[in-house]
Amino acid sequence: MIVGVPKEIKSHEYRVALLPVGAEELRRTGNQVLVEHGAGLGSGIRDEDYERAGATIIADRAEIWGRADMIIKVKEPQPEEFPLIRENQILFTYFHFAADERLTLRILESGASAVAYETLQDRQGRLPLLTPMSEVAGRMSIQEGAKYLERPEEGRGILLGGVPGVEPAQVVILGGGIVGTNAAKVAAGFGANVTILDNNVDRLRYLDDILPNVTTLFSDRHNIRDQLVQADLVIGAVLVRGARAPRLVERADLKTMKSGAVIVDVAVDQGGCFETTRPTTHEDPTFIVDEVVHYCVANMPGAVGRTSTYALCNVTGPYAVRIASLGLSQAVHEDPCLPSAINIHQRTVTDQAVARTFGLDFHPYIP
Repeated sequence: MIVGVPKEIKSHEYRVALLPVGAEELRRTGNQVLVEHGAGLGSGIRDEDYERAGATIIADRAEIWGRADMIIKVKEPQPEEFPLIRENQILFTYFHFAADERLTLRILESGASAVAYETLQDRQGRLPLLTPMSEVAGRMSIQEGAKYLERPEEGRGILLGGVPGVEPAQVVILGGGIVGTNAAKVAAGFGANVTILDNNVDRLRYLDDILPNVTTLFSDRHNIRDQLVQADLVIGAVLVRGARAPRLVERADLKTMKSGAVIVDVAVDQGGCFETTRPTTHEDPTFIVDEVVHYCVANMPGAVGRTSTYALCNVTGPYAVRIASLGLSQAVHEDPCLPSAINIHQRTVTDQAVARTFGLDFHPYIP
């Protein structure tokens, strides 16, 4: 199979979808690898590194899309890339379809197969290809939140951990999954007062055991509203696999918050869990609604490209090799978890959550 790795073109996206070691493994298993010129530079990987691993460097993005049987990316295809997608091509990347109807319809029309990192589910119900980026985003959410609490960024002018004699910031985290847990660890490490909310009591018990300096609270409308009043920094960390994130905070709730409080909505990729969320970029990351600063960057981990690329490729690389070497149909036969990643195939929606979001027909993937 010919595997193509185009350079990411989303605003300030510095990740790349394949490491040189992945290119070497693909070549070793009989595949050809085409890498766009400069694709790895944002992660500190040079073209020569790929060439030494057996990849061919291509300067023309359209040539890569035109020749490749499988495209490996980090972020969903951008509008400029839509015309380059071919029928029967395999696209292996993050899609987050439930937040983007236009993208969903264009991939349906293209006849390509969309294999989504974020919905691949293992036998334990975990999302192994989403987890590393959730870890990065969770930790970054506190780093960015602390920055935008500073007065020059129009925040409240609060140091996250306070100082002796001055109380620390109040950090509220909505969601106790991978993002929320990593956010809580970092916030507590800074010395902030941290409360994490989730609607799974067993998960709260677990978090109470591993995060002794964090308050756990059951997530319901009353508790959320009470916490918003006290919060200096609120992290949106809610995920429903393949579906749109539930909206936990309404526009009216913002009026109860402190002037200069900060919201970081990590769930923005799936539509966001605040009514006022809209996607932003690293170039223009924030906006203000009712005196509350919103940070809603849709590709947060892209800012730390080197860390994110290595963390992502560690888990996606083996799947890329398996699909390229066996073909999608045979790879599914050998890995019963893989169908959970196939969201669209042969102009059919094969993920139930995506179909339900847009009222489209759903048919399970059949090899």
